[in-house]
Amino acid sequence: MRDVRVAAVVCGSVFGDVDANLREMRGWVRAAKEKGAEIVCFPELNITGYAAGDIIRTAAQPIPGPAADALSEMAAAEGMVILAGLAEIDSAGQLFAAHLVVRPDGELGVYRKLHLSPPEQKTYARGEDLPLFYACGLKFGIQLCYDAHFPELSTLIALEGAHLIFIPHASPRGTAAEKYRSWMRHLTARAYDNSLYIVVCNPVGTSAADLTFPGLAVAIDPSGMVMGKYLSESEGMLIADIKADAIERVRGHRMRFFLPNRREDLLRRLQPLEWKDE
Repeated sequence: MRDVRVAAVVCGSVFGDVDANLREMRGWVRAAKEKGAEIVCFPELNITGYAAGDIIRTAAQPIPGPAADALSEMAAAEGMVILAGLAEIDSAGQLFAAHLVVRPDGELGVYRKLHLSPPEQKTYARGEDLPLFYACGLKFGIQLCYDAHFPELSTLIALEGAHLIFIPHASPRGTAAEKYRSWMRHLTARAYDNSLYIVVCNPVGTSAADLTFPGLAVAIDPSGMVMGKYLSESEGMLIADIKADAIERVRGHRMRFFLPNRREDLLRRLQPLEWKDE
């Protein structure tokens, strides 16, 4: 890998107004580029707007489709790698919470949310694949919001050699400070246990379903330490420098890099022991 500057955007979306949301995105992409970022990440479903009910069908798009095409044009025109989310509808009418990875060379990748929160389960289908992405010398994975509560997912990504996991959210309720305290219960562990960077962002404002999002973006280094945060209930952007030597310091240390020493055979072999009550 090499050193890469990334940006995590905290923004609102107009539900169903894809064109307006794409125009807003272009301004953020240009702002990230001016700050030296090469990769910019937007919140979950930022292109279509977020909703957990059937109303999302009115905004959903296929991939490839008009929104994906516009995103590819934007990435090429601005010379930026863009990560952005939309509600995807496939040829069978299934809905997915999808996040696109679009490179300036036209390469397009898609992550479909694997773990659906209880309010989402009646609307969306679960993704079935765990793709890894390459851009700017980085190998990275994506999780979406609820995915981050399942530690094995981060470990699977780390075992494939990823340097970073982007975790776009659509996490409502509370203040930015309250959301930050909530995230710190698990997101630092994802970085520390797997010796990789974590970059997270959340929308701000009110959605079509009257959900209020408090914003917030955080970057965590491979030692599990918060290296930067945007803690404001207004639109903004966090810039984070992903450093090759920070990865090497952890992964090159025999006592701080845990993954090479994990017992995969135990996971396959061990069964819980049941003790009888006296």
